[in-house]
Amino acid sequence: MAGFLLKLARQSANATQDQFAEAAGVDITTVQGWESGRRPLAAMQTRDFLRLRSTLTRLGTPASVGRHLHEAIEADLVLAAAVDAGPAWLDPAQHPLADNVHRRSLTNLITWPVTGILPEQLRPLATPARRRGPSASKPVLYADERERFFDHLLTIADRASGTEQTLLRRQAVYLLSFDQRPASVDWLRGEWARASRQSIQTDNVNRLLETRSASVALAGRGDGDVLRDFTTAMTTGSTPDVANLNYWAYWIGELREDHVDDAFMLHADPRSWGGMHLLEHLTRRVAPSSPHLPLNLHTLFTLIASRPSLLTDWPHLRPPLADAVEVGLSTDELTRAERDQFAGLHYALRIADR
Repeated sequence: MAGFLLKLARQSANATQDQFAEAAGVDITTVQGWESGRRPLAAMQTRDFLRLRSTLTRLGTPASVGRHLHEAIEADLVLAAAVDAGPAWLDPAQHPLADNVHRRSLTNLITWPVTGILPEQLRPLATPARRRGPSASKPVLYADERERFFDHLLTIADRASGTEQTLLRRQAVYLLSFDQRPASVDWLRGEWARASRQSIQTDNVNRLLETRSASVALAGRGDGDVLRDFTTAMTTGSTPDVANLNYWAYWIGELREDHVDDAFMLHADPRSWGGMHLLEHLTRRVAPSSPHLPLNLHTLFTLIASRPSLLTDWPHLRPPLADAVEVGLSTDELTRAERDQFAGLHYALRIADR
């Protein structure tokens, strides 16, 4: 990830490898090694890495590139640990999936070679490049590496247990949702059956997130009813519902403080994040065709219900939301709850427009 991102950053500055090597004070083979991954950026000394970031900035790359490189290195560590281990078990205390609660930006980097989808935070770097020959359009995870990666996630998801391993297990389950193999889909269905039989306690965020992860994964495989069942279990304004909002705020980066476990979702001060970016994010994700519509719509409805001032304080957010609500209300294939939530958003928009 880090090497490919470095190449994107260099190209966004319209610099050749020769020009970048000269600016960085290294030979071109070093630059080629960085970009190909033969010289992992994770192995650089901190001083050299900071100099590399400074060089990119001087060449004209966005200031955010340094932060993105840090995340790309973290993504590389997750991928490398899983691919190297394959179906073998790793010590949870040393596992990179258990280091911290992942955000969307990091997860999208980890799954980039699987999905082929350029992470949203890197789109400003995706400028057309002048190529002298064939060139990869995304980081590559070869077929055998991909199989070992998902084999390891399945091992972690199946064997991790106990409260000290809940973060490791949950994040493995989420990443496992990108595995198309029937064995993984069957495992996820079994996980949903296990998790859904247990009631969501107001003080048990681990159980909430276990069920959420399995529901989201299966919805992406066409089992939409499980996600509807999950959202039905969350009453607007309840503790699980608040935890869900805090999770989303953290996931997209509005709740900025990093966390090493999921407990913060029950206790995060709602005043510590505004909600504007979450509103924008969810508005783009309530298309009726979305497999994750039940959760996205429920969260958007809960956000507006708890913070109606978002629509009055940020009037530019209303037209996109109004368009999304109009599309939703004109769709026949909605449940009663989904139609009621779209209608509630429509009413909130009318009140805000007065």
